[in-house]
Amino acid sequence: MTKLNELRDNPGAVKERMRVGRGPGSGKGKTAGRGVKGQKSRSGVSLLGFEGGQMPLYMRMPKRGFNNPFALKLAEVNLWRLQQAIDAGKLDAKGDIDAAALIAAGVIRRELDGVRLLGEGELTAKLNLKVWSASAGAIKAVEAAGGSVAQARIEKEAKVAARQEKIAAAKAARKG
Repeated sequence: MTKLNELRDNPGAVKERMRVGRGPGSGKGKTAGRGVKGQKSRSGVSLLGFEGGQMPLYMRMPKRGFNNPFALKLAEVNLWRLQQAIDAGKLDAKGDIDAAALIAAGVIRRELDGVRLLGEGELTAKLNLKVWSASAGAIKAVEAAGGSVAQARIEKEAKVAARQEKIAAAKAARKG
């Protein structure tokens, strides 16, 4: 029976690492197998994607789509998730429910740019919600349960429209 201190791998199972740049007798001395001169013989080479001057593949492929830098990142909440939180006693259906209440109840992790209410699932509780925006189906379901939905997006759009009308009226007054 072998002892723990006598355990060894089979001979030849583990190949030793080649030690380069250790003199001419090793067969990998002087240039250490890198050839002579040039970028690839130096350390820190980064030629990924370089195709010898030919237009690289990643540049030949067409660019598609558009990334809107002004797009809002909204925390999405479905109706079933609200009902689940109410049934568990984490969310109080009597008061106004806004982003802070949803975070405190653990329904959403963070507010981001606002909360968007989506209509998936069933809602039986009467809720007064204050969110950034809501889908038509979600509004219908909340109102069918006897609740209400206040959307900050609509209020903001109304303010912007009023401001644009005011500017247009001022321009018209200056011309006429």
